[in-house]
Amino acid sequence: MTTSAAALSPPAAGSAAKTPLRRVLGKFATGVAVIASQSDQGPVGVLVNSFTSVSLTPPTVLFCISTGSRTWPYIEKSGSFAASFLADGQRAAAERFWRSDHDRFAGSPVTTATTGAPVLSEALGYVDCRVSDVLTRDDHYVVLGEVVDAGVLNAGRPLLFFEGAWNTSQDPAA
Repeated sequence: MTTSAAALSPPAAGSAAKTPLRRVLGKFATGVAVIASQSDQGPVGVLVNSFTSVSLTPPTVLFCISTGSRTWPYIEKSGSFAASFLADGQRAAAERFWRSDHDRFAGSPVTTATTGAPVLSEALGYVDCRVSDVLTRDDHYVVLGEVVDAGVLNAGRPLLFFEGAWNTSQDPAA
């Protein structure tokens, strides 16, 4: 069974109901990354599941962030960011970086990347990047980063986001 494009149109602004498109997109499992940068007030970061590799030559990645994000202006000002790829044991960290009402870095040991951006030490790995381009698409920025450094930090399985919930690659399908 397929869904028509008309049935996938987004709801009116402010609607809290899940749309058919959101349910369909929820079937695509994504990795979870913390995008972090350094500000005058200390480290800043945000959780994303819209991270991907664009090219290996030159090494380029991208992530998407809301135009209303309080973290974005600090990343934009610094011109750099690090993406830490969360492990399945980092659900608590994912929750902290998803919410904005507290210190997101509390309880997460960090190290400093080449650009000065913070990297979560317990992550599976990271890429350290300089912002190379920013595109505006509706209510999000598409941020492209030139990778200047990268590393594998720990062994383990990734934390995934699937059907609106945290999962690991070992979780059984419902």
